Amino acid sequence: MEKRVRNRAIIIAVAVVACIIGIIGFPSNFQALKSNLRSRIHLGLDLKGGTHLVLQVHVEDAVNITIDQALERMRDELRSRNIPADAQRKQEGKNTYLLITGVPQEKASDLQSLASGQFSDWDLARVPGNATAWSLALKVSAAATIRNQALVQSMDTIRRRIDALGVTEPTITEYGQGDYELVVQLPDVSDPTQVKNIIQTTAMLELKLVQDGPYSSKEAALAAHGGILPPDTQLLPGKNESSSSSGAEAWYVVNQIAAVTGRDLSGAQAGRGENGGWVVNFTLTRDGASRFSRVTGDNVGKLLAIVLDNRVVSAPSIKSQISDRGQIEGTFTEQEASDLALVLRSGALPASISYLQEETVGPSLGADSIRHGVIAAIAGFVAVMGFMLVYYKEAGINADVALILNLVILIAAMASIGSTLTLPGIAGIILTVGMGVDSNVLIFERIREELRAGKAVGAAVAGGFEHAFVTIIDTHVTTVVSAAILFTFGTGPIRGFAVTLTIGLIANLFTSVFVSRTIFDYVLTRREKGAALSI
Repeated sequence: MEKRVRNRAIIIAVAVVACIIGIIGFPSNFQALKSNLRSRIHLGLDLKGGTHLVLQVHVEDAVNITIDQALERMRDELRSRNIPADAQRKQEGKNTYLLITGVPQEKASDLQSLASGQFSDWDLARVPGNATAWSLALKVSAAATIRNQALVQSMDTIRRRIDALGVTEPTITEYGQGDYELVVQLPDVSDPTQVKNIIQTTAMLELKLVQDGPYSSKEAALAAHGGILPPDTQLLPGKNESSSSSGAEAWYVVNQIAAVTGRDLSGAQAGRGENGGWVVNFTLTRDGASRFSRVTGDNVGKLLAIVLDNRVVSAPSIKSQISDRGQIEGTFTEQEASDLALVLRSGALPASISYLQEETVGPSLGADSIRHGVIAAIAGFVAVMGFMLVYYKEAGINADVALILNLVILIAAMASIGSTLTLPGIAGIILTVGMGVDSNVLIFERIREELRAGKAVGAAVAGGFEHAFVTIIDTHVTTVVSAAILFTFGTGPIRGFAVTLTIGLIANLFTSVFVSRTIFDYVLTRREKGAALSI
């Protein structure tokens, strides 16, 4: 055997051994082998069964929160800089901005300096016809950034919540249809009710000072203030903890801007309260604890509303200054307390969401898909191998070995990178077999042309591979580019098709060119001089 052929054979042997290890690992027995195969080859939603959800993230909620926070910051800065002005939130159509009124002429430069230094993402402009009024509007680019960040943060938060529930191999990605939508695929989840509740719960925790209440009804609360709430307050429903009627409805007039929010949480755990009921204990970050300590220290004796998703779940009295720890009490069951703690730990969603689409794939349908897909793949593979043997005679063995090795490399690569096998992925495998056959046909037909032209066998083989190589590269590159586009803009199963097709095509370049050429060269070194090539 020539040295060149021997070196190539060693490379191929190493590749085969690496692929086998990548597929089955190092099992100690047959049961371990089966376990390794199951853990390395992940099945997609369409094969394993599960739930497919399409969500829409209402990103304008995040923009509104940013505007509210900017309003509070502006008021604090105006006071600290001794600018005798008032800031209010205004809305005209779809445009929301801050209106700053009563700015003296001599303080206009101070306001401009404040806006350029502390509000660089906002545009400050004079209000036409009013020399003491200014408008502060969020820049279009900044608003777009907030919307995109809200989408990404929602995706990360949903992923943390689902991971904490123990759902294996979930797919959470942008839907690719615009309008800030996400697709969530949960394999092996046939009853998605709990998962949907966990995902959709905004769980925006806010701690707000109670200005007045509780009232027995919304009408009574409004009547107590002449039908108009005091500035910078809001009316929220909740539970009347002082009522003898368990769970009696109550309404509270609270500060519109929270002293502390869920973004200031550093941890949350379910536990038992003093009365034996289930509660959620939470801890705050250093910055949140500092603000909470200041607010509670200045308002001892007042009620502090613990607000979840715009509902007061508890309104205890502030008995003393509180620093970095708090407790959410309510009529929680153990599961409800655990779920709430999970949601708070994973972070609050930056915006509300709604469900646009929900589909459930049963395990039996997935099993049928696997069976039919495998039967189709095996039938196609056997038919192709038989054709190559009949049509190209002994050279067909060469093509069949290359095809088998192509599949081994493909499966090993998917097992090694943790790729998920989907039904379109099986179609990608079948298409890979077709591309592999196409490559071998191009080479073999070119070799036949070289033989018919009167060239020697060795020269014909070399010429066949050299002339067909350019065509093979061209077809593979264009197909890989198409697969890359599918992977970029597709979702779930479509991505599975793109992954298997790409890996299969790369493997095919190795098998149809390198492996097949090595087999031909090995045969040529062992054939008698002048003998015909069986092709």
